[in-house]
Amino acid sequence: MENPNSLKEIVKNKYSEIATSSDGNGCCGPVSGRCGDSVNVEFTMIGEDYRNIVGYVPEADLGLGCGVPTELAGIKQGDIVVDLGSGAGNDVFIARKIVGDSGKVIGIDITEAMIKKANLNKSKLGYTNVEFRLGDIENIPLDDSSADVVISNCVLNLVPDKRKAFSEIYRILKHGAHFCVSDIVVQGELPQEFKKSAELYAGCVSGALNQEDYLNIISEIGFKNIEIKKSRRIDLPEELLKKFFDEKAIIDYKNSLKGIFSITVIAFKQ
Repeated sequence: MENPNSLKEIVKNKYSEIATSSDGNGCCGPVSGRCGDSVNVEFTMIGEDYRNIVGYVPEADLGLGCGVPTELAGIKQGDIVVDLGSGAGNDVFIARKIVGDSGKVIGIDITEAMIKKANLNKSKLGYTNVEFRLGDIENIPLDDSSADVVISNCVLNLVPDKRKAFSEIYRILKHGAHFCVSDIVVQGELPQEFKKSAELYAGCVSGALNQEDYLNIISEIGFKNIEIKKSRRIDLPEELLKKFFDEKAIIDYKNSLKGIFSITVIAFKQ
């Protein structure tokens, strides 16, 4: 696997390509095509359908999520909500529908092309209490204790230092506030061949932690009342595995891993 800075460049390049592509195909969501020519992998099994959700903006949905964190986040009218890895604004605009005119939603993304696309969508909607900021989740450009709710959708698995990311979430949340994150985790152990794959990292798989380790980090940061609100198994198709690995590596994968899961987790800052 690459070093942390190289991993960030892989992610930025891939998501820049998605943001600027005409078809809007994604890597982690329910898309009909490819995850960009640089990765060229289908990940049609990960995302969830947003089409019937109030506030849904089709132009902002690039099929990059693995859950619907807004449905379980307990967002209230007037809340200040922060979406980490906001992409083209899909979850931001849904959260904006909930917080109303009296609240505010801030999207943070590391990719300039995504920020540009999100702002274009925002201008069409005419929202004045939605903001998109360029920033790194390991160093969130927000003040301490400034958010009522933090959400994120299939993004923290792409962050090299997840402990630092959750520390930053803790820092920006108000006391008594909470986060609700949809993310990819594994039960069992990913084979080394999978962990070393930059392509699968960009496709939201090889950067995933063991579920127990993931929850332990959240607890060690200081969050309380940690709860998995939703869990859904994801099965990688055989044809995808064959694109990257030989038969032995695939057998190791099937023997050592109990499963890959999309989970939605909620936890509180006391």
